[in-house]
Amino acid sequence: MWEQREAGGEVKAGAGTRLEGQARELDPGLLHRLLLRFNRGRLNPSFPQEDWEADVMREARLRCLEGAFVEAAREAIAGWAAEAPEDPDAFVAWFEDLKQTGPGQGDLLFTWLAQEAPLEPFRWFLTQEVAGEAGFDDLVAMTQVKLPTRAKLELARNYWDEMGRGREDAMHGPMLEGLAQALDLHPTDEDTVWEAHALANLLVAFAANRRYTYHSVGALGAVELTAPGRALCVNEGLQRLGFGMPVRRYYALHSTLDVKHSEAWNKEVLRPLVAADPRVARPIAEGALMRLRAGALCFERYRKELGLTPKGD
Repeated sequence: MWEQREAGGEVKAGAGTRLEGQARELDPGLLHRLLLRFNRGRLNPSFPQEDWEADVMREARLRCLEGAFVEAAREAIAGWAAEAPEDPDAFVAWFEDLKQTGPGQGDLLFTWLAQEAPLEPFRWFLTQEVAGEAGFDDLVAMTQVKLPTRAKLELARNYWDEMGRGREDAMHGPMLEGLAQALDLHPTDEDTVWEAHALANLLVAFAANRRYTYHSVGALGAVELTAPGRALCVNEGLQRLGFGMPVRRYYALHSTLDVKHSEAWNKEVLRPLVAADPRVARPIAEGALMRLRAGALCFERYRKELGLTPKGD
């Protein structure tokens, strides 16, 4: 089990710092609502303000808190990430194996959604998913800055797919918004479990801080690697409940397209980056494991909320 792999970690990434202690002590719901609102403020277009210096000071404090959160998450998977090989072919094989062995893979939540979940619990699940969506297109765009040409080109192709190849009706973000409208989903910060906020905050932290660029590469690659199976289950569940393709389109698309995205990501991004500099294997592996672990924590919380927790959990 991935929990056991975590327990064997001997590497401490930034442990013992004052801010990391603060991040651990804060109620996780409060911490991630703070970071969620911080991310909205720093990413949304805005205008110059007279008190911009105060904003910069506030941002500095929140970025330190964000960094402490990320470093604590790094510590949790450090031992497993240390197993990642630095040979490019071996690394890609290790990375691809996460589809079977990574945190959260094969979670029974998705079999239940595909085969049994009634409408209202299904709507609750989708509300959490919509609330936790960080905007894959923007994350890719932020991550590609100053990457080597080959990797940059693949991220550009991925971004162009996310943008519907220039067609508004084919953009992935609006597809998800359309599903939310069709199912009358109204996510709020207060009604969203903190684990969903933590997942979004982690991905934004990776993309918005250049020291975590390779973590972002690994995290986004892990999404492409593992999303198709989950998307297929959600699509099957929606179809079982009687929803047509216009509603299911987002999940139907990602159950197939992300398979191709993952193959290209591994070939055009991961392998060349590790071949050029074996040192990047470790942060890429950390980013993938951190993203998958954050997803696994979401699935565990969703099961508890939905009454699906197996005996012994």
